[in-house]
Amino acid sequence: MTTNPSTKIRKATAEDVEQLAKLIDIAGEGIPTWLWAKTTNGTQTPLDVGKERARRTAGGFSYTNALVIENNERPGGMVLSYAIDEAPDDNPDDLPGPIAPFVELEKRSIGTWYINALAVFAEHRGLGLGTQLMKRVERLALDSGYEKMSIQVYAQNHGAVKLYKRLGYTPCASSPVRQHPCQPYYTGDVLLLIKELDASHRSRRLPFPQPI
Repeated sequence: MTTNPSTKIRKATAEDVEQLAKLIDIAGEGIPTWLWAKTTNGTQTPLDVGKERARRTAGGFSYTNALVIENNERPGGMVLSYAIDEAPDDNPDDLPGPIAPFVELEKRSIGTWYINALAVFAEHRGLGLGTQLMKRVERLALDSGYEKMSIQVYAQNHGAVKLYKRLGYTPCASSPVRQHPCQPYYTGDVLLLIKELDASHRSRRLPFPQPI
């Protein structure tokens, strides 16, 4: 795959939290904002809550788990990923309906490098940025010692399903949608897709400089 010279992939920093919050809301198709709105303190906006959560250094939604792709020196998209080494403690039945099927499927993703979110801003779409991010995160997984990737998607999101299948991901499990409070009001299933990586493609060096 030819890399566009106007793009650059880098580790996210704490200065990226606003862009990360906006992008994860795009990836979650409005559900993150719906959830954040339930925890505002009266002076915050939902985006403020999202920024606070992205600024954390622990938990899944943390800038430390994100890669950002810049297009012409502007943030164009991001991928949020990390290893799943043990099943989440949460009982899906005790969680808000929109996220319950995703947590249920995480329990079937143990031992994989999990792509929690992939999103590109509208003005940067059609340039292959999402594919570049997916390829880079697969290298990151291999360099971290993982040979399986996992990702989840609404079955009715046909464009995303098509992309992931084209990149070699195969549906292997599903969980019914319990609630989708935001348009386009998905019904049906959430799919878990898995990809086996070729360990011979592991880099001889880490793809990013390590912090001193």
